[in-house]
Amino acid sequence: MKSAYILGIESSCDDTSAAVLKDRSLLSNVIASQKIHKAYGGVVPELASRAHEQNIVPVVDQALKQAGISKKDLSAIAFTLGPGLMGSLLVGTSFAKGLALALNLPLIQVNHLQGHVLAHFIQVEGKEKPDPNFPFICLLVSGGNSQLVLVHSVREMEIIGQTIDDAAGEAFDKCGKMLGLDYPAGPQIDRLATSGNPAAFRFSKPQIPGLDYSFSGLKTSFLYRLRDEMAVNKTFIRDHRADLCASLQATIVDILMDKLIKASKDLNIKEIALSGGVSANSGLRRAVEEIALLKGWTIHLPPLSFTTDNAAMIAVGGYYKFLDRDFCGMDAAPYSRVGI
Repeated sequence: MKSAYILGIESSCDDTSAAVLKDRSLLSNVIASQKIHKAYGGVVPELASRAHEQNIVPVVDQALKQAGISKKDLSAIAFTLGPGLMGSLLVGTSFAKGLALALNLPLIQVNHLQGHVLAHFIQVEGKEKPDPNFPFICLLVSGGNSQLVLVHSVREMEIIGQTIDDAAGEAFDKCGKMLGLDYPAGPQIDRLATSGNPAAFRFSKPQIPGLDYSFSGLKTSFLYRLRDEMAVNKTFIRDHRADLCASLQATIVDILMDKLIKASKDLNIKEIALSGGVSANSGLRRAVEEIALLKGWTIHLPPLSFTTDNAAMIAVGGYYKFLDRDFCGMDAAPYSRVGI
């Protein structure tokens, strides 16, 4: 069968990204990040959508140039339809529709969360790796989502556990803000934790039945501990920042791992994958590797370049839909919230 060249477009939050895949092989993956949100301590939707409008054309142009192909070589255009910020999604959706119409190409909508899971099926020349075997359990953790996904196939995924309030990445960012760290705080906490004591402080671990998560209680526990300590010692945060980061990270990782271990045991599945922005966290990766040795898991950790929002994961999702001729119409409407 003739190779398919899929252009992927991702604009669900604050990263504008375009990628080109030849079947499953990565040819390019360009990402334009938005620095403006750092000043506000989080993503401002209106500013994000305006930045996408500025970035989308040069990002797509650069992706095609890096891939060494022209627009006429494309087989289809895949784009993120949701979930995400509505204004941001509208920019990517509108551009994808316009380009597909101009080039008379099939249009493929991809679920952003499924894209994160399918990132494990992207192949990079010289860094080929085995695909996960079905069924496998994927821990999908990011700033907006914390889910346990049972992956039956590239086309069938089932959420078996998810947060009932905040996501793990949100807990990192909001607790980091309490510590005076810039947004996004997750990578800074990870870096500071390397020189801290993870057993220095204890924080709340909500006991939620089944495979669901909760992180709101942890945030409250963290806030109250800082408040009480600062009442006695005004320089408490500055004096103990590394230990606070290490203890916070250890608590979040423990919460995530407890449910992942339970899911593996309950379902008798030892094929385990991580995905999403928080899957770049060194503490979480280390914990998965350690448990894998004890439990006999086969684990799949995504390259760091595929952990954050990127268009390569959208393109590979588009590739599988292209094989099924699963195209969408020009009336496809973005959605801000939906399951996997």
